[in-house]
Amino acid sequence: MAMNTRKGFRFTTYEAPDQTPFEKLFEIFQELITHTSGDVEEALDWLRELDKEYELTDDDYTIDDFIEDLKAKGFIREEFDADGQQDNGEEDGEDGGNGNLSITAKLERMLRQRALDQIFGKLKRSGAGNHKTGKSGRGDEHTGEFREYRFGDSLEHISMTESLKNAQINHGIGNFSLSEEDLVVEDTQYKAQMSTVLMIDISHSMILYGEDRITPAKKVAMALAELITTRYPKDTLDILVFGNDAWPIPIKDLPYLKVGPYHTNTVAGLQLAMDMLRRKRNTNKQIFMITDGKPSCLRLPNGDYYKNSVGLDDYIVEKCYAMAQQARKLHIPITTFMIAQDPYLMQFVREFTKANKGKAFYTGLKGLGEMIFEDYEQNRRKRIK
Repeated sequence: MAMNTRKGFRFTTYEAPDQTPFEKLFEIFQELITHTSGDVEEALDWLRELDKEYELTDDDYTIDDFIEDLKAKGFIREEFDADGQQDNGEEDGEDGGNGNLSITAKLERMLRQRALDQIFGKLKRSGAGNHKTGKSGRGDEHTGEFREYRFGDSLEHISMTESLKNAQINHGIGNFSLSEEDLVVEDTQYKAQMSTVLMIDISHSMILYGEDRITPAKKVAMALAELITTRYPKDTLDILVFGNDAWPIPIKDLPYLKVGPYHTNTVAGLQLAMDMLRRKRNTNKQIFMITDGKPSCLRLPNGDYYKNSVGLDDYIVEKCYAMAQQARKLHIPITTFMIAQDPYLMQFVREFTKANKGKAFYTGLKGLGEMIFEDYEQNRRKRIK
C-alpha cells in the first residue's frame, strides 16, 4: 500500500467486486449461448463440463439451481408441444425434466447489450440522431462555436451570456444597453440520418481451418444493432446473410445465426442490400460487408447455381465488380471487412473497392468490432447530397 499525502491518492490491492453464484455462472452462460447459436441445452452441457473442471459450483448452489434461476428471472423458457407435454421426446421427470429450453427476448436483448459493452465499451447514450454533416447553418446540433447574429436566425440559438458580455464591452456597465450588433449566435449543424445494411458471410469457410469466425461476426452485428437502436434511433440498420443465396434476418435472430454448407454468393448479397437501401428515405446510405472468402457462387437467370471454388472465377468476379459500380452510381459506399490475408483475395478486394470508391479493411478477428464502430462513426459525418 502506498499513499501520496499531498494529493490524497491511495493505492490498495485490487479486489474484484463481489458476485453472487448466479452472476458468476450467468457471465459464462452468456458467452456459451452465443457460441452455441442460442442452443440452451448445448450451452448447459458445456457449462457442466466447465463446472467439473474448474469447480464453478458447490453443494449450496448447483447447476440445477442456476437453471431454475434462469427460468425464474425470465432468461430461458420451457417449451411444450401441442398436447402440453415437454417437447423433447421424454416423459416428465426424466433427464432432469427440463424439457425443450430456449432463450427469451429478454436474454436476446441482454446478449446485444453485452456485445456492445465487450466490443465498443460502455458508451454514453445521447439523443436521437447524431450524424453530423460538417456544414454549419441553421441546424439542430450545437457546435460550440459562435458567430454574429444574422437576420432570420432563431431566437433560441442566441447565446445570452456571450451577447451580454459583448454589450458590456461595447457600451460599458454604467450605461448598459443591448443592440443587434451585440448579439451572438451559437452555431449549429444539421444531423443526418444514416441507413446501413450489414452483410454477413455465412459460407462454410467461416468455421473452417480450426477458427470460429462466425461468432465474432455475430457479436459485431449484435453490438452494432444495439448501438444504433439505443444511441442513434433515427438511423436504420438492416442485416442480411449470404451463402448460396442472400436473405434478411431480424435483429432478434442474431444470437441464433449459424454457418451453413454454403458457397459465397457475394452478388446476391449486394443485390439484396441495394434493394433494401433503395426503399430508405435517408440520404446517407452505406453497406458494411464482413466476409472471409472469395466469391464462389452465382444464381443464373434460369435458377441454376454457377459455382467455382477453385481460385477466383473471372465470370463471378466481373459480376462483383459490376455490382460495386452500380452501388457507386447510387451513392452507396461499400466498406469491406476482409477476414483473410490471402494475397490474391486481397487483390480482389482492392479492385472491388476501387470500382465502388469505397473502403476496405484487411483484418483478422481481433479488433473487428472496433474497426466497424470507428468507420460507422466516421461515416456519420458524411455530407448530405
